[in-house]
Amino acid sequence: MTTGLKDLAAALVAGLAALAASLGNGKVISKTIEGIARQPESAGNLRATMFIGVGLIEAVPILAIVIAFLILFL
Repeated sequence: MTTGLKDLAAALVAGLAALAASLGNGKVISKTIEGIARQPESAGNLRATMFIGVGLIEAVPILAIVIAFLILFL
């Protein structure tokens, strides 16, 4: 693979992963706020579950950055 194509592939991997993670995080957070608005007494449980979900979603772009670096340097 030529250098230009490697750069493009790495940029696409990182960019699409960041885009997908941001959309996923937005959906998780908006649904959590909606749930808290409907049942304020369960706010603590919903918030804790939201943080776990957001953390798992954020693992995807971190792995994508690792893959992008592998594409660039191997």
